[in-house]
Amino acid sequence: MIYTIDAAQLCEAFTSAANTLINNKNILNDLNVFPVPDGDTGSNMSMTVSAAVAEITGRSFSSVGEAMNIIAGASLRGARGNSGVILSQLFRGMSKHLKGCEIADANDIAKAFREGVATAYRAVMKPVEGTMLSVSRDGADGGLSSISKDNEIVSLVKAVVKAAQKSLDKTPEILPQLKAAGVVDSGGQGIVYLLEGLLTYLETGTVVERKDGEAMPAPVSAGAKISDADIKFAYCTEFIIEKNNPSESSKPFAATIEKKGDSMVVVDDETIIKVHIHTNNPGYVIEEALKLGALINIKIDNMKYQHNSLTEEAPKTAEPQEPPKSYGFAAVAAGEGMEALFRDMGADEIILGGQTMNPSTDDILNAVNKINAETVFILPNNKNIIMAAEQVDSLTEKHICVIPTTSIPEGLSAMLAFSPDSATEDNAEAMKEAASFVKTGNVTFAVRDFDLNGETMPKGKIIGLTGKKITAAGDDPAQVAKDLLSGMVDEDSAVINVFYGEDVDDETAEGLQAYLEETYSACDVLVHSGKQPLYYYIVSVE
Repeated sequence: MIYTIDAAQLCEAFTSAANTLINNKNILNDLNVFPVPDGDTGSNMSMTVSAAVAEITGRSFSSVGEAMNIIAGASLRGARGNSGVILSQLFRGMSKHLKGCEIADANDIAKAFREGVATAYRAVMKPVEGTMLSVSRDGADGGLSSISKDNEIVSLVKAVVKAAQKSLDKTPEILPQLKAAGVVDSGGQGIVYLLEGLLTYLETGTVVERKDGEAMPAPVSAGAKISDADIKFAYCTEFIIEKNNPSESSKPFAATIEKKGDSMVVVDDETIIKVHIHTNNPGYVIEEALKLGALINIKIDNMKYQHNSLTEEAPKTAEPQEPPKSYGFAAVAAGEGMEALFRDMGADEIILGGQTMNPSTDDILNAVNKINAETVFILPNNKNIIMAAEQVDSLTEKHICVIPTTSIPEGLSAMLAFSPDSATEDNAEAMKEAASFVKTGNVTFAVRDFDLNGETMPKGKIIGLTGKKITAAGDDPAQVAKDLLSGMVDEDSAVINVFYGEDVDDETAEGLQAYLEETYSACDVLVHSGKQPLYYYIVSVE
């Protein structure tokens, strides 16, 4: 019988839960009902919890509240995809309820589960039933209902698991696409795996081990990779401040050290402050930090010489930074050609990512903090990256404006609509409007068998999609692109853009261009070498 848990037990329980999820990530990925190479739920949820496990491993905490706060912060910065962000918000809500809690009893845990669900629901603009949200909610409700009968923690978690599993089993009845595919919701299944791993630890006292091949990532780091030639500030300086006064703001400290370097990230998690900065004066930074509290996990690397130990301050003083410009841009893209297009339009930083590579909140934050601008526009260019991008605002002092672009063509059109002489709000409105006029299609291959108009199509078939609807299929990517565009171009269309991927040669692309120019003579046809992976063609019509 377990009636309370302390910080050490919480960390072990969380690790057990995370490892159970990670060990089953491929099962979750296979529950993806859409037959395209995409940012899979299992991978995104696994990387999110892995970031939190890496942050708590080898550390000790004085209270359950402190440990949960670190878990919440690390999972937020490591969140990938919508499922990862929702998961991080569940932990964030739990952290809020457990704040100041030294040890937790069943009542604390049950209410923390419920607060986690409430926080996650608030983070989603249009919550959908039959997903990880409703599975989490039903599980939390089941836990609260059990409290009046038994205040023992194992009994509580059993009730949560039972209610969550029951809710998961109902997801195909709520969402027709799940029923048609004969599967349950992947995010909801991920929640159940987490709860099962938690229960295993509580019942046995043993942490579920991570299976071979599932490597532990490094702790979430806000540092950005830069080449030696670009190194202006030599010392990558990282540490954690244990605050003397939890109510004291870190903003004055951040403003002070910002003048001594770049790539600065200061994340204030109330009881601790996580600091990262590239500087030529690490001693000065540390002296300023000591005014706020004791320092732990100090790490100072000389990036020019790859020397991973404490070093003396560089003899040269830092060059003064240029005044920040008004606006900057960070865009998510994959493929040399795509990156070049965004650079040509004024993007300051390109975040590597897209369909199968959903960047984490931390990845996006790193890019934002490298941009010397007061306001940074973020272009996610993928529906599954928007939520991760929206979390950046709470982690940086800069003004963040996320333009919710769901495709590369939308992102490019949004950038074209930007006016340096307009106010931020006016630009945001204009950019969103420009993106809304873009129709996007994709040509890729099916990663599993699928049904099209009552006919079963095999894995590997070339498919053309608009949104999440398969509108064309065949064996030749160029022909599928033609068929796809035939359903997209109408009498109001003026411009057709074609971005061809790394698996398409120039001659084939030129042949497609000639066909489109002849077929749609009233439209301007622009063909670009995007060199994007996995997608033979990305097309757009405006």
